[in-house]
Amino acid sequence: MGKKVLITGFDPFGKDVVNPALEAVKKLEGRKIDDVEIVTQEVPTVFHESIKVVTQAIEANQPDVVICVGQAGGRTQITPERVAINIDDARIPDNRNNQPIDEQIVEDGPAAYWSTLPVKRIVHHMREAGIPAAVSNSAGTFVCNHLFYGLMNYLEKNAPHIRGGFIHIPFIPEQTVHNNAPSLGLDTIVKALELAAVVAANEKEDIREIGGTIS
Repeated sequence: MGKKVLITGFDPFGKDVVNPALEAVKKLEGRKIDDVEIVTQEVPTVFHESIKVVTQAIEANQPDVVICVGQAGGRTQITPERVAINIDDARIPDNRNNQPIDEQIVEDGPAAYWSTLPVKRIVHHMREAGIPAAVSNSAGTFVCNHLFYGLMNYLEKNAPHIRGGFIHIPFIPEQTVHNNAPSLGLDTIVKALELAAVVAANEKEDIREIGGTIS
């Protein structure tokens, strides 16, 4: 029986006119790899509204796996996130000028949620395909972490049979024309997310291999 993976991507935020997460999502919509079907959803870079949009997409599509994708400018690798934390601490406003500081995402919710994606297995497959990848242990404190935490909270309470998590991606080259930030080509990012979708759909158990960091 085929599997369905919902992949979401944020719209541009801050001073950016493009968000590689959304550009990748546009290319992934409707793709089918073997027995894995990909459906997608654009997400506003807005606190709370982002969670609402994604939960509605889950209810509409009934996927087996949810992978939310966001931009992490400055990173050099594709980084599946291991953990979401229950805090909003926005360095800049979101797209509706909300800027929560030191606020819980879910009042009296757990301090953190683990991803239920096989993050190390995903990294392993990306590296085998020649794509720079690493496990990340911090999704930040902006809308990406906010959505990641909200997703896991929703799944725990409403759909524990659905596995979910978050992947951060670097800039694409057109975003780095006037700075020295690292980037990856959009086609590489799309290939990485395809791999993540297939691995997550077909493999529930993670692998045990070195992937930690000292700081």
